[in-house]
Amino acid sequence: MGFDISVEEGQDEATIKLSGELDAAVAPQFKDAIEKVAKNKPGRLVLLMHELEFMASAGLRVLIFARQKMGSGVSLYVVGSRGPVLNTLKMSGFHHSVYLQDTYAPE
Repeated sequence: MGFDISVEEGQDEATIKLSGELDAAVAPQFKDAIEKVAKNKPGRLVLLMHELEFMASAGLRVLIFARQKMGSGVSLYVVGSRGPVLNTLKMSGFHHSVYLQDTYAPE
């Protein structure tokens, strides 16, 4: 299926949309996007995962990197994850360190 990533940055918020299959081959693209938005120090990072079909452990490692890179002062939203991606987030316990939502609604 491939992988696609898009980044939008606003005043105090960065949004990264992921689609396709996030595996070890494309995880560096995701990490690069995280590093780019972290430089601008947004108050919120929103990860749109409605169209993400698969996430390997390499993708989970980048999510953990994102949580660490952004710091505790940044709210991290994981929006629209489902199926195997959602199961991975829950089995790893990562969902405890983010706002896990079906649709984006800042808290």
